[in-house]
Amino acid sequence: MTTHPSTPAIEVTGLRKRYGDKRAVDGLDLQVDRGEIVAILGPNGAGKTTTVEILEGYRRRDDGVVRVLGDDPATAGRAWRSRIGVVLQGTDDLAEASVGELVRHFARFFPSPRDADEVIDAVGLREKVRTRARQLSGGQRRRLDVALGIVGRPELLFLDEPTTGFDPQARRSFWDLVESLRSDGTTILLTTHYLEEAERLADRVVVVAGGTVVAQGPPDQLGGRTARRAVVRWDEDGRTHEVRTDAPTHVVAGLAARLDEIPGLQVLRPTLEDVYLGLLQDAHVPATERQEAVR
Repeated sequence: MTTHPSTPAIEVTGLRKRYGDKRAVDGLDLQVDRGEIVAILGPNGAGKTTTVEILEGYRRRDDGVVRVLGDDPATAGRAWRSRIGVVLQGTDDLAEASVGELVRHFARFFPSPRDADEVIDAVGLREKVRTRARQLSGGQRRRLDVALGIVGRPELLFLDEPTTGFDPQARRSFWDLVESLRSDGTTILLTTHYLEEAERLADRVVVVAGGTVVAQGPPDQLGGRTARRAVVRWDEDGRTHEVRTDAPTHVVAGLAARLDEIPGLQVLRPTLEDVYLGLLQDAHVPATERQEAVR
C-alpha cells in the first residue's frame, strides 16, 4: 500500500520530546511533500536527531501528531517499515561481511528491492564488491550505508549527515546519486551541516533551533526579502560607508553620478551561510554553537 500522491509524505504538528528537564523538541511543526528533498539545518542540540528518530519510529514522542507515509511511526508495522529507507550517521555492525554480501542480504528484507548489483554500481562500490566492510575507508563506508538504505526501493529516505568523511569529489558524486533518486520519485529528508549540500540538493530548507522551526523556505529565499538585501560598500571622506538595499544598481548609479571614482566599491549579496547564521543569532543561539553549526 502506498500513500496517495496528494498526501504529504511527512506531517508533524506540535511535536514535543523531553529528556528530564531538557526540552529536546518543543512544539515543532513540519511538512514534507511527496517527491521533495527537504534539508534540516540547525546547531548541535537543536532537536534535529530526536525529531528524525521519532519520524523513523525509533523513538517515542511525548506529545504531538506525527504521520509518515500516512501512518503513525509509533504504531506502524513491518509493511510501513519496508517503505522507508534510513541512512544513519554510522554503523559498525556486520563488519566482516563484504559489500556484495551486505547489499544482497539487506535486499532480502524487502518485498520489491532494487537489483543489488545496480545499487552497488550506483554508489560507486563496484571495485569494492568483495571487500569487507571493516576494510573500507570512511567515505566508502558511507556509500555502503547509502546502498543499504536505498536497496529496498523506499518511498521515503532519511539521510542523516550522509557525506561526513567524503572528499569533495566523492561528495559531488553522491549529490548526483541523491538527485537521481529524486528523479525516480523518492522523497528525501536530509540532515546536514554542509550548507553547500543543502543549497545544491534541497527544494526547501528547514532551520531548527531550540527544538522548534525558526525559518523555512527554498534555499534562495530563506529568511525573506530583508535577509536577502544586498550591501553596497564604498570609501568616501576617509570613511567606509555601507548601505543595505533591494536595489544595489540604483545605489551604485547614484554614487557614480556624484563621484568621478567610487573608491573601494563592493556589492555583496548574502550567502545561505550568512542568512543561516543570522537566523540562529535571532533565535539566541550562542555564538560558539552558531559557528559549530556550519562546515
